[in-house]
Amino acid sequence: MEEICYSVPGVSCRHCEQAITAEVGRVAGVASVRVDLDAKTVAVRGSGLDDASVRAAIAEAGYEVG
Repeated sequence: MEEICYSVPGVSCRHCEQAITAEVGRVAGVASVRVDLDAKTVAVRGSGLDDASVRAAIAEAGYEVG
């Protein structure tokens, strides 16, 4: 299992957390998504994670990866 952490400066509330968790959770290989609103990061754990797919899912949720 691997973990990739992304800086997502636009996350600020529970809605942000839910939107990102839902979109990223659909990406193949993702086992868990943790959004830290204070640090403005998204940590994704899973197997065979595809960075471009995770970034695209964050963008689909409406947020930019910093």
